Amino acid sequence: MQTSALQPGDFLPYSQPYIDIVGEAELKELMSKQLNNFPQFIESLPDEKLQYAYAEGKWTILETLVHILDAERVFQYRALRFARKDDTPLPGFDQDIYVPSSMANQRTKKDIIEEYKAVRSSSIALFAPLNEEALHRFGTASGGKMTVAALGFMICGHQKHHRNIIRERYL
Repeated sequence: MQTSALQPGDFLPYSQPYIDIVGEAELKELMSKQLNNFPQFIESLPDEKLQYAYAEGKWTILETLVHILDAERVFQYRALRFARKDDTPLPGFDQDIYVPSSMANQRTKKDIIEEYKAVRSSSIALFAPLNEEALHRFGTASGGKMTVAALGFMICGHQKHHRNIIRERYL
């Protein structure tokens, strides 16, 4: 599915930047491309910067990377539930509770890269068999409706958003 196939109402307004940042792309190809290039990006990060935060109260690079993993898992779970026609509304998640509990600053790049590969491979496996009908299914999360496809693009866009922030503010 292409980004341009998303319609107004397929996702909540807060997701718009994550959709926009990926540009025109095919979902499954984009997930695979990121699986190949994001570990290289992580590997390129200077070790001395991993626990750096660019301002008081901001996350370190390690915390940001683990946040990307956490959010992908949450979006995956939502996509699974919606693809399987589970219409039980799902709550949001509080990233500001997750991050301090993640113990990210005790992790290594190698560890995070391996976890990223596992999480992203799981996303690819989840989305691979989904047909157009399944990708267009709606569910409710964080108080609003969104489609399975929108969640897939949010996974990709959220990662790209935070990669750009790391490049612009941390390095």
